[in-house]
Amino acid sequence: MNNIKNQFSIKDLENLTGIKAHTIRIWEKRYNLLQPKRTDTNIRYYDLASFQKLLNVSYLNNNGYKISKIATIEEHKIPILVREIAAQSNIEDHAINAFKLAMLNFDQVLFYNTYESLLQEKEFYEIFYDIFIPLLTEIGLLWQTDTITPAHEHFLTSLIRQKILINIEKVQSRQVNNSKKTFVLYLPENEIHELGLMFINHQLVSRGYQSIFLGFSVPLESLTDLKDYYDEIIYISYFTVKPEKGEIKKYMENFNTLLLNGSNTKLWILGQMLNALDLDNLPKGVSAFKSIQALIDKVDNP
Repeated sequence: MNNIKNQFSIKDLENLTGIKAHTIRIWEKRYNLLQPKRTDTNIRYYDLASFQKLLNVSYLNNNGYKISKIATIEEHKIPILVREIAAQSNIEDHAINAFKLAMLNFDQVLFYNTYESLLQEKEFYEIFYDIFIPLLTEIGLLWQTDTITPAHEHFLTSLIRQKILINIEKVQSRQVNNSKKTFVLYLPENEIHELGLMFINHQLVSRGYQSIFLGFSVPLESLTDLKDYYDEIIYISYFTVKPEKGEIKKYMENFNTLLLNGSNTKLWILGQMLNALDLDNLPKGVSAFKSIQALIDKVDNP
């Protein structure tokens, strides 16, 4: 049985494309760009072809084409025009749309083909910054609004994880430790969102640093063992959903007591849970970063 998502409400289309429902209705009525269908109980819905067409229409509109002009283009020529524009410039939006479509259809081939096409124009780190980070941000919002299921999110993130691991292996094979610093990357207990941390690992290793990736859900007590092996440690962690708001202050106090008792130990943190901290009054040795790029800039310019 094929259980891929192939029926979308107008709210789904708004969430997936960023085009307001009101605008979609205007395009539908005035220009006949979409033809919604109806269920047996007379509820309006849009099929997968309508979603794909709307992505393409939105892309053309964002690249200077008026809706009135797009409405006159033969339907089978719209994807061709999109590919032509994407080949010339602004490939990011086109790639993000393709990855969304791959996710909704659980289409690994489309994911791989889109990724390989991007590699002809960009380095891996550029793909992650320019496309994967915005894409993952959108996916998080889509999951929260029930537009996609957890299975869609897991499908996409597992494929991105594969690409990060492949590229880490490539740079590790020629790694030369150029610093006395050791970076230890970990996620707090019950935190499992590791893609950002994995990419940081890639960036550190590609710069020749000693980087130890411990993965997700690591107890604080386990981190103390590393201090017996390395003289200068910078712990890096990503707080996406854990520790929770009511627990994060206590977590930082415990980290400070257990691990920040020497001048050669530091903690660098990222993630949306930092909003629950007073960033102006962090313990000595703790630094907070608003983005992966800001953290990597710190690595490059200590």
